[in-house]
Amino acid sequence: MPLIAIVVAALAIGFEQLVQWKYGPMGIIAFVALSIGIKAKNTMIGGVGAVILVMLLAQSG
Repeated sequence: MPLIAIVVAALAIGFEQLVQWKYGPMGIIAFVALSIGIKAKNTMIGGVGAVILVMLLAQSG
């Protein structure tokens, strides 16, 4: 079980670094808002984070 937690944490940190490298600080803010919204089961915060991420993805494409 601890090995799975370490692997998941490493993947999350890697994804966060990728988002920051590609989309800058706004990408990190959106990723954190989405994560907090999912963990807290708060649809408003999660929705805001998701919308920001979608806007960043649409802008770069």
